[in-house]
Amino acid sequence: MEAGRWELAGDAGLMEIGRGAEAVITLENGVVRKWRLPKSYRLPALDERIRQERTIREARITSEARRHGVLTPIICDVSRFELRMEHVQGDKLKDVICPALSSKVGEMVGKLHRGGIIHGDLTTSNMILVREGICLIDFGLAFYERSVEAQGVDVHVYFQTLESTHDRPEELIESFKSGYLRVYPQGKAVLERVKEIKARGRYL
Repeated sequence: MEAGRWELAGDAGLMEIGRGAEAVITLENGVVRKWRLPKSYRLPALDERIRQERTIREARITSEARRHGVLTPIICDVSRFELRMEHVQGDKLKDVICPALSSKVGEMVGKLHRGGIIHGDLTTSNMILVREGICLIDFGLAFYERSVEAQGVDVHVYFQTLESTHDRPEELIESFKSGYLRVYPQGKAVLERVKEIKARGRYL
């Protein structure tokens, strides 16, 4: 979820920094709070179950990704529909991307896929450049899956982002591939599947 313009969302200590179809993200006293919105079109009991399951899953996968060597926000607290996490400050990768950084993205995604995690929204808006490296945020669409197809779709989303919003995407894509295969040699099959996925899109 891409953070929008910071706006006061009530009192002076609470700022809304992002809003999407699923959740509202605010910043309060240096802590990011992500609260999943209720959906009136679902039965209340079903809605609560879905929101709770997605909140817990996001927290679990965010923390699991760190154990696989991927820099993510530290989860501070989890309640039924809300996550509290570290506020990561830095430049969004979409504003500073270069071949060297795209190669590091490849390494990061390779570690995720090697660990059986699909991020689900690999855009340069969900990556923040910090002193320690690249921090991957927003695991709201993440899930566990080891299939070549799921991993291929994950990579395809990143490539689409580069092609639609960045200059000289070919260099960035090739750099990503180098980093990806460096940590995940099995990713050769994934990169081949990305070509198939892209070709499918032309005929839809």
